[in-house]
Amino acid sequence: MKAIKHSEVIFKKEGELTIIKKTSDSTKLNLDIEIADNDYEIQTGLMYRTSMKSNQGMLFIFDDIRERFFYMKNTKIPLDVIYINENKHIVSFHKNAKPYDESSLPSKLPAKYVLEINAGLVDSWHLNVGDSIYYSN
Repeated sequence: MKAIKHSEVIFKKEGELTIIKKTSDSTKLNLDIEIADNDYEIQTGLMYRTSMKSNQGMLFIFDDIRERFFYMKNTKIPLDVIYINENKHIVSFHKNAKPYDESSLPSKLPAKYVLEINAGLVDSWHLNVGDSIYYSN
C-alpha cells in the first residue's frame, strides 16, 4: 500500500484573539489565529502541522453549544486545548495533549469555542477557568 504524503500546511492569519485574565490586573495576552468554522476545517484542525509559533493558535467556532470531544489524530505537535463557553469564558482545558494520541479529550462542560495553542502555554501564561477571550476576524 502506498503511503499518502501531505504537503506542509502553513499558518494563515485570519484574525486576532485576546485572552483577558480574570485577575485584578486584567492581564491581556494577544494571539494571531486561524479560524476553523466549517466541517472540513473543524475535522482537520492542526493536523499535519510541524510547528506553530507561541503567538499563534487555532480557534474552532461551532454553531451549537455542547460538550466537545477533541483528539490528536495526525497532529504532530503537542497542544493545550482550551474549551470556551458561549459567553467566551474558559470552562476547562487539557494541557499537553500528546501528538498522534487518539484518546478523547472531553470539555466536561458545554463549549461553543475551542482554542488550540502550543503545549505548555496554559501553564506559562497562568490561564485559569473563568479567564475570557475576545476575537476579531
